[in-house]
Amino acid sequence: MKILALDTSTEYCSLALWLDNEILSRQVLAGQRHSELILPLLQEMLAEAGLTLTQLDGIAFGAGPGSFTGLRIACGVAQGLAFGANLPVVGICTLEALAQQTGDSRVIAALDARIGEIYHAAYTKTIDGWRTVSEPALCLPQQAPLLPGDGWTGCGSGFAIYDEALRSRYYGCVSHIVGNLSPHAREVAQLAAPRFAIGLSIDPADAAPLYIRNKVALKESER
Repeated sequence: MKILALDTSTEYCSLALWLDNEILSRQVLAGQRHSELILPLLQEMLAEAGLTLTQLDGIAFGAGPGSFTGLRIACGVAQGLAFGANLPVVGICTLEALAQQTGDSRVIAALDARIGEIYHAAYTKTIDGWRTVSEPALCLPQQAPLLPGDGWTGCGSGFAIYDEALRSRYYGCVSHIVGNLSPHAREVAQLAAPRFAIGLSIDPADAAPLYIRNKVALKESER
């Protein structure tokens, strides 16, 4: 199975090719240049692999949560490429991709959501993949959902920025923190491959970002 994966949910732009269990990947610090960089990176990777888009079996993307603009770019590029090559798509939660990146089995994933909030989810690893213990949600670090047991790993920019608040919230629960992780297309590909294999892909027309936060500002009439 050959899959293209991409993620632009943070300031990084990453792409990966899943080539029958082997992965070729790229990541650049894009800032606000995701839309400028993503297609040249893709062309470079396809050329290195000796492939064309029509030789792929599907396209996966980091659906969110994350930067609103970044999520729209990832979804839009995935849809456009998939329509052009007649391929199915799979959207992967960026928080689950973070959990996958840690290599641990009990993970709290938290991304900075700005304005004092985090995107939060918790997962445990099973033989069949990740089981969601706490669904992706937007919350204050001080009000992050409490979790059973101990031995959890905390990861993501939420733990880097709100370290004190989250350490206090999960005192005795979290044993390890990796705050410098960002979602990456490599893990998006890893998580998408088995979903493509069992037919859990969708038509590109049905692909959509996972925003979680519906608004970033109030209208004047709402203030």
